[in-house]
Amino acid sequence: MTPRLDIAPSPVPLENFAVHFDQLFSRRNQRESFRRYLEGLLLGQERNKTLTALANAEPVVGALYASVQTLQWFLSESCWQASAINAIRKKLLLENPQTAPTLQGALVIDETGDRKDGKKTAHVGRQYLGSVGKVDNGVVSVTSLYADERLYYPLEVEPYTPAHWFDKGNKDAAFRTKPQIALELVEREVAAGMRFKAVVADSLYGENDTFVSGLAQREGDPIGFVLSLQRSHCWLHREGEVGSLLEAAQQAGWQSVEQPGSWQRVVRTFTDGHTEQWWALEVEVGPYGQGKNFRAVVASPDPTLLPEASTWFLVTNLSLTDADLSEVVRLYGLRNWVEQSYKQVKQALGWAQYQVRSDVAIRRHWTLVMCAFSFVLQSGVAPNEAIVPNELPPLEESETLVESEPAGGKKKEYLLEVASMRFANLLAGGPALGSLLA
Repeated sequence: MTPRLDIAPSPVPLENFAVHFDQLFSRRNQRESFRRYLEGLLLGQERNKTLTALANAEPVVGALYASVQTLQWFLSESCWQASAINAIRKKLLLENPQTAPTLQGALVIDETGDRKDGKKTAHVGRQYLGSVGKVDNGVVSVTSLYADERLYYPLEVEPYTPAHWFDKGNKDAAFRTKPQIALELVEREVAAGMRFKAVVADSLYGENDTFVSGLAQREGDPIGFVLSLQRSHCWLHREGEVGSLLEAAQQAGWQSVEQPGSWQRVVRTFTDGHTEQWWALEVEVGPYGQGKNFRAVVASPDPTLLPEASTWFLVTNLSLTDADLSEVVRLYGLRNWVEQSYKQVKQALGWAQYQVRSDVAIRRHWTLVMCAFSFVLQSGVAPNEAIVPNELPPLEESETLVESEPAGGKKKEYLLEVASMRFANLLAGGPALGSLLA
């Protein structure tokens, strides 16, 4: 067998991570571009992650430079499978004892959207975009993420294609709703051997019968879930009977901390060490309750006011033996990690800064961003282990890398070390972000 040609290696430990994927690239320039792309994504958060910036070229003027065109070809035209890269990435996470999932964790399902101009980019359309909080032109994707008290990391991403892309609109056989995509992502993780206690998601999925029944009535083993419901969630009922979760919470007998009625005290512990006293209610009315198909739980820090921003209306198929009130609240609290993950992949790693239009290229960019995330996670700094800011080199030191320097030179090694430390510090969250995890 002909030996493979040598390439310019990435600085250690990025090279040690990259070699795991070499088997999936048939050509030398693919292995080179894989490393250069990850290096660009990992360089400081103050840098854009567009193709020209990844190649350290000037915007617009440098678009035709060989280094930029090489990355463009790698992303859009080169022959490699993003799904195969992601499979290796997940395999490394599952086999590493420090990042392996446990049955105390949650599989978090969510969707995210970002603005994109024009009409030619794959999956683009006018739709609600969470990043801007309104309907706008952009691309939306459904994501899965593993989370527990130790760590969290993205698993899969699948773009949502609006109905106008199909000949028959939402009646087309190829059209998939977000809950349908989410079910496919759950099945992928189950097939891959991902361990978790429950699927966790917001009310877009909790209010969708297809998603709920797909988990609860799955052939073989049903999949446990803790899903959010809307505050207005209700059911058919006789006049004078309780007909909604909000009514059930308001009529649960709460008077004071000393006289809580049917409410039970729940203590939530956060990653920065502080605790909060919440209250949880097991709803035993309507279609919910022990002995029925589903349980409903209301959790709030204030049963008197039931504030909209911090009161959870939840449904689960976990039995009381498998998950008491405290456990249901703990599992749903893990969902907040997906919001923290978005901050990192978008702000630090350039999730939405791709300058490509095809479906293949967009999926490849997202996969490479998740590889960069996993590299930092596995590079020796635990996500909940903060780095003291004054131990980091000055920001100015990481701003410029001239093309004349060798790919594996001391300057690049230093810059990637700084960038990795900064991103690890972002993963740690710091005191201000420590309260995201219950």
